[in-house]
Amino acid sequence: MNISVIGTGYVGLVTGACFAETGLQVTCMDVDEEKINNLNNGIIPIYEPGLEIIVKKNIEKKTLFFTTSISEAVKNCEVVFIAVGTPPNEDGSADLKHVLKVAEDIAHNINNYIVVVNKSTVPVGTAAKVKSLIQNILNNRGLNLEFDVVSNPEFLKEGNAIEDFMRPDRIIIGVESERAKKIMEKLYHPFILNNHPIIFMDIASAELTKYAANAMLATRISFMNEISRICELVGADINMVRKGIGSDPRIGNKFLYAGVGYGGSCFPKDVKALIKTAKEYNYDFTILKAVENVNETQKHFFISKILKHFNFSLSNKTITIWGLSFKPNTDDMREAPSITIINELLKYGAKINAYDPVAIKECRKIFGNKISYFDNKYEALTNSNALVLVTEWNEFRLLNFNLMKTKMKDFVIFDGRNIYEPEEVIENGFVYYSIGRKINV
Repeated sequence: MNISVIGTGYVGLVTGACFAETGLQVTCMDVDEEKINNLNNGIIPIYEPGLEIIVKKNIEKKTLFFTTSISEAVKNCEVVFIAVGTPPNEDGSADLKHVLKVAEDIAHNINNYIVVVNKSTVPVGTAAKVKSLIQNILNNRGLNLEFDVVSNPEFLKEGNAIEDFMRPDRIIIGVESERAKKIMEKLYHPFILNNHPIIFMDIASAELTKYAANAMLATRISFMNEISRICELVGADINMVRKGIGSDPRIGNKFLYAGVGYGGSCFPKDVKALIKTAKEYNYDFTILKAVENVNETQKHFFISKILKHFNFSLSNKTITIWGLSFKPNTDDMREAPSITIINELLKYGAKINAYDPVAIKECRKIFGNKISYFDNKYEALTNSNALVLVTEWNEFRLLNFNLMKTKMKDFVIFDGRNIYEPEEVIENGFVYYSIGRKINV
């Protein structure tokens, strides 16, 4: 089976590489010539553990190809995935211009039956728009071609995307025809050999499932962040509460960690898009509006701890930030809490030293020379008045307190992910702040 993936961003590149790993002939297409040239030379545009290995391997095996030509991509192709960006508009709605442009390009270049798969995260009704657009162009071309449009949302976690694709919890597919269903079953057969289910449904339900899943996870995070604030008021410990409710099988223990808020390319965008979709149907999605509000205020709740400690004066203070990406194991800084935190600290006159294992390059694009960058976490503490932990990379979990004391001016730690044991930090001579935890010393 020959398939194509249009768009070589995070979702498109992972999708193409993983399908090629099963032995399919995969052509990935993108309009960015520099990116395609780099990919043909095995240079990966994003950081994702394991991705570079399988891309290079399948280029060598000649099962994975990259091109800038849409006609080359869809020639002799049975399935084409649309995996381009759907960034939010100012009103929160998903911008579908890239999706619709790809659909238009596909329609101008196909001459046989094809399954067009929406892999991009798109609102309900997008498949219908894609289908109508393709049909109109085929009519104008005077072609009586059959085709199907399918919704197949992705559920990839950045930092664990290869594992998620190769061993999925579930595969959601929205279809209208038996022919498309059989093709999608064949395509995903290698991934369900260990009884991971394919769930077929109508297209509208599949489109909504993606948004509903991310909105639910975002809701759990914001709920726990609000509980953490209550914990500080009443003297409870958020970690104990998390363990208590997480042991209830009806709730489970995933996404129950309090912190500085969620970020990334999915949760913020998808929450906004679902709120906007509801509004278009005259429904006020009250819960999600609160989720969004809590997520934004949580960052400032954490920032207020830093400001209060320094009496709202950060002039001549150096603050070290550990962790810039929105989560570990990725260089993605889209909607990262670190951006809000750094910007606020700069407003109050702080000098910022920043370190992250992989996201320094992305951070430079955002802050330029406004802050200082380091390639060693302890060197970043030089002359620092405080350490602010924002992203819970594994390398931050064990601290060399003695070395830290030789670098820092003031021994203060603000733990935005609750990864340190308060008693240990305090016993080693540091002032310790966290989120929603009861500290007994």
